[in-house]
Order: sequence, then structure tokens, then C-alpha cells
Amino acid sequence: MPEQSLRFRKSVRLQERGRELIPGGSHTYAKGEDQYPILAPGFIERGLGCHVWDVDGNEYIEYGMGNRSVGLGHAYPPVVRAVERTLQGGSNFTRPARIEIDCAETFLELIGAQMVKFCKDGSDATSGAVRLARAYTGRDLVACCADHPFFSTDDWFIGTTPMSAGIPEAVRKLTVSFRYNDIASVKELFDRHPGRLAALILEPSRGDDPVDGFLAEVQRLCREKGALLIFDEMITGFRWHAAGAQKLYGIEPDLSTFGKALGNGFSVSALAGKREYMRLGGLEHTDRPRVFLLSTTHGAETHALAAAIANMRIYQNEPVIEHLHCQGTKLKKGITEAASRHGVDRHFKVVGRPCCLAFATLDADGKPSQAYRSLFLQETIRRGVLTPSLVVSYTHDDAAVMKTIEAVDGALAVYAQALESGTNRFLVGRPSQVVFRRFNMSDSRAEAKGTSETFQVPNATATGQTESRLAATS
Repeated sequence: MPEQSLRFRKSVRLQERGRELIPGGSHTYAKGEDQYPILAPGFIERGLGCHVWDVDGNEYIEYGMGNRSVGLGHAYPPVVRAVERTLQGGSNFTRPARIEIDCAETFLELIGAQMVKFCKDGSDATSGAVRLARAYTGRDLVACCADHPFFSTDDWFIGTTPMSAGIPEAVRKLTVSFRYNDIASVKELFDRHPGRLAALILEPSRGDDPVDGFLAEVQRLCREKGALLIFDEMITGFRWHAAGAQKLYGIEPDLSTFGKALGNGFSVSALAGKREYMRLGGLEHTDRPRVFLLSTTHGAETHALAAAIANMRIYQNEPVIEHLHCQGTKLKKGITEAASRHGVDRHFKVVGRPCCLAFATLDADGKPSQAYRSLFLQETIRRGVLTPSLVVSYTHDDAAVMKTIEAVDGALAVYAQALESGTNRFLVGRPSQVVFRRFNMSDSRAEAKGTSETFQVPNATATGQTESRLAATS
């Protein structure tokens, strides 16, 4: 009997049913079956700390942590207790709940902004920031960083990707791009579109720190040219620093967005910023038109805000950030040493900041490869570790890190053999695929391709560079 049928019997059945009921079989593209090898758990039953169990009862040490939304650990007791207490009094009312003020005060005290609007996901928050910037400046164009893979499910961003089907060309033309740590590309945008840019949106960091005062210079140019600076802190918030990467780097943006780890897996995100801009979504101003800013039925559900408050208190009172960096550093060191031992250090690389690690899989020619990524995932899964990334949580202790290094060591031994004779001998079934691709591929085409997809970013700057978006982040 095939290994998939033996180990993942229930998952296979659920995947077959999911394809009939849900486009893509999943409600998040990054969680779809095309993102994983054939020999992978299809559905998770439960999680606790840094461990998860799939529907077939297989246990894994998990990395990725809900696409980075779980910073403390799955079902973290103080957060769960706060949610349970709050739910006993209801979750949604006709008028605002008191906890909305409590959560706003806690958040603004921590982040250092002046006003905040809560919502449910990162896409709504970033799109709200873009709308606010357009309203304040009276301009249409928005510039996003081409080196950062995901900002929103909305048209203004998805129109810049290969999955732009259904988005009018007129809308796609309203978003332009610049490069991270390339201040010349930012200057070129302002020169090419004088008086037209409403905002620049970027992650403060994707892993590497800004160089040569890049963020400060971007801020200076935005102020000089009349555009707003928006930081997307969905990933960097609650990982780089409890108050976000903006605190770490000493840059105060005009607007910033937080989410993911804000609620330790519960659905809550935030758009925060200076009162001068945020007030346009309010009721008091009379000097400008009103902005319809983040008005959602479920945007301030009490239990999600309770989770956020409990989560933020833990970050304020415990060494969460220090632990993430410490464990990530140990993990990177151990894996890097294993890669060197197996002679694959030029083909498998651990990248990113210790608190938010990822990995790069390169083929024998040194090119990014989905086939080798799939092989690595397959082999770590066989050894009880689920590694779509190498993102640690507060509950990844030394024992979990050591077991992970051992699993990766075994996986890289297979990786080394594959570099000699190809992945076909070792990879079961087709390789995984990138999220942002224009067309779906048959299994045979995917196997033949076997590499990450590289594409030209629409409206990119005149550098002529290309970008490889390996996976979506939400």
C-alpha cells in the first residue's frame, strides 16, 4: 500500500472532499495542498504549544505557526482563559463593547501610535491604510515594495502579481513598485510620477536590516514629496520587537498595520497611526470628506480583543522576543552545521532574522527549486517535523529545537543524495508549486518544471529586475 495511504488515510479523504467544496481545497492559498509534497499531513486536528497532530494522529513539531500568527504557542493557556472568560458574556453587540477601549489603550500604549482601528485580517488593515492615504493626499498612485511578497488580497496589490485575473487594467496601473534597500528606485518613482504618489507601503524588514539609513531616507522623501509612509508590520510586529520593527529601527511611520501574532492565532488586526490621518475615518472632522474606514460587523469581537490584550500583556511582562531570537539562533546554527556536514551548504540555506527564519532550496545548478523544497519538506515530515518555514514560538524549547536539528540532519542527507542523482529517485509524486502563478499546472508539467517561478513585476522600476515570490504569507 502506498505510504500516503498508510500514513495520511483520513487526510487524503478530506482533501478529495475539500476539492469539491472549497476552491483550492483550503481557505488560505499558503495552506493549500499544492504548497506541500504528496507525503504531507493534509489537515490538522489540534495543536498545543509547538506541537500539532493531524487527523490521522501523526504528531509534529511545527514551524510556521499558523503563517506566523501564533507567537506564543498553540492554545496558549493564559490567552485561552482570557477568551473563555470573555465569551461567557457574548461576543458581538449592537453598540461598542467596553473591551474595545481597553484593547485600544493597551495597543496604543505598547506601539506608541495615537489612534487605532481593529479589524479581522491584514488585508483589510493594509487596504484601509491605502484608502486613508489616497483620501488625505488626493492622489491615486500607491507604491509597494516589490521585494515583499504579500500585502493584501485586494485589487490594488493582487493586480501586481501573476494572479491578476479579474482585476481591470486601469486598477493595476494604479500600483507601482520599488526595491527594498534601493533608495535610487524610490527616488526614480517620485521623479517619474511627480505629485501622484499617495503612499509608499513596505515591511520595515523582510529579514535583513535596512542599510545606509534606507528607512530614514524613504521617510524623508515621503515628507518632502507629500506622500504617506505606511509600515506593514504583520510579520515584524511581535517578532522584531514587542512594539514592532518601527521601534527597533527608530522610525515612526505615518500609518502602520499589525496582525498575525497580535492575537496569538485569534482573528484580530489593527490599523494605527497619527491622529492627523486616522481622524478622517471618524465623526468629528468637518474640514475634509468622510473616509469609510474599516467598518466590519466582526471587526471588534470581544473574544478576539481579549486574546489580543492577554497576548500583549505577556509580551510586555515576559521575555518573549528574547526567547524567539535565542531559539532561532540555536536552530540556525544547528541546521547550518548540518548542511555543512552533508556538503549541501551551497544548496540549502537558512535565511532571515532568528525570530523569523526561512530557508532557501537550490538545485545542483544553484537555482531556486520547488522540487528540492518539496523533498526537504517530505523528509522532515517523515521525521516528525513540519517545516514550511523555520519560525519559532515562545513554546519552542531546547528539546524541540534539538529534535528539529536531528530531523533536518536526516533530511539533508537525502538532499545530498538527490543533488547527485536528481530528486526523482527520492521525491514521491509531484513537487509543490508557488502560490502566485498565472495558470495551474498538471502534475506532469509541475514535475517537469520543478523550480520556483520567477516573473517580472508589473509596473516595476526601471532596474529591470525580477522577483521570485515563493509563497503567500497569509
